[in-house]
Amino acid sequence: MLKKKGIFLIALLVMSLLVFSACSGDKEKPQEQAQENSQQVDEEVIKIGIFEPITGANGAGGAMEEEGVRLANKLYPEVLGKKVELVLADNKSDKVEAANAAIRLVEQEKVNAIIGSWGSSLSMAAGSIVKDAQVPAVAASATNPLVTLGNDYYFRVCFLDPFQGDVLARYAAEKLGAKKVAIIKEVSNDYAVGLAKFFSDAFIKYTGDENAIVAEVNYQTGDQEFSAQIQAVAKENPDVIFAPGNYTESALIIKQAREQGIDTPFLGGDTWETPEFLQIGGEAVEGVVISTFFSQDFPITEESKVFLDAYAEHGQFDEPAAVTALAYDAYLVILDAIERAGSADPVAIRDALAETKDFEGATGYISFDENGDAVKDVVMKVVKDNKFVYLDTISPNN
Repeated sequence: MLKKKGIFLIALLVMSLLVFSACSGDKEKPQEQAQENSQQVDEEVIKIGIFEPITGANGAGGAMEEEGVRLANKLYPEVLGKKVELVLADNKSDKVEAANAAIRLVEQEKVNAIIGSWGSSLSMAAGSIVKDAQVPAVAASATNPLVTLGNDYYFRVCFLDPFQGDVLARYAAEKLGAKKVAIIKEVSNDYAVGLAKFFSDAFIKYTGDENAIVAEVNYQTGDQEFSAQIQAVAKENPDVIFAPGNYTESALIIKQAREQGIDTPFLGGDTWETPEFLQIGGEAVEGVVISTFFSQDFPITEESKVFLDAYAEHGQFDEPAAVTALAYDAYLVILDAIERAGSADPVAIRDALAETKDFEGATGYISFDENGDAVKDVVMKVVKDNKFVYLDTISPNN
């Protein structure tokens, strides 16, 4: 009798466990189903990271590039029948934060590709991260050669600083007739340091004078007072002052130089083409000449017209900055690579990007060389009536 009762209790316990297990299973099924549905939804989305300085010293540049990416996404929201989702990561104009932002994009967000960053130093900070993760990145306006050198996963749709520096040096020597140049550079900025070196070497070549650079002084990112630097170059009586650096500090340098009665012509690179440069500099930056990437006055391709029409309807400013057009192109180049690869796999996208040839973008036709660099024209502009006005276009073959 006891044995039968024991068997009955054991059977009852087993049945209870089975019922509990079944109930537990029913509770877990909706969660498991939700996860499966989430994965299915994710598979229908292709993620592209926007890796830009939205805050900090370079915030205006990052915002203009973000605008170009979002405009392109508005016009071309799908590829391979899937929605393209943009994921913004603010690198905060800081190298350490740039590395953190890149890590978040590849590890947490698991993006298929990345666009950015405004600022070569910030792009370089992410270089090893995208390379190790095997996620392709396309810089819109990062011009320092080291951004792509030795990195199969970094590309760019803009020209390089060696060419930009050469064009600016030739302009100083041939157009302005300069024999002596002084340089004021943002020494904490890899872009500015590199561009200053390329300009200096080229200017010496064009003048044939080893002593053609009569002064070279430095400042740090975030500096506000430049009297010492201005006085140091002014006493050498240069024909031109070349001042590669960020738009804020550069505008302040020119403004303070004019306030001290120095009317020497200033030359600068692509980073100056921002509304902030004009706002901060005011009348002081009238006549300043810059090199840049694109002019709305001379549409190059049919896509140029598509971009300009779309910007006229949706753009933030009266006219698009060159970096906005470049970021637009970076998005289009990635979509083209995905289309040709027939896959959103990051490695497949990288391989297709490497084979890009004569792609029609808003800023011209884009082909990548063995380093992932685009061979592009330099556009020269002058500040006139508080606007950037087209001067000339110089191609690598000129």
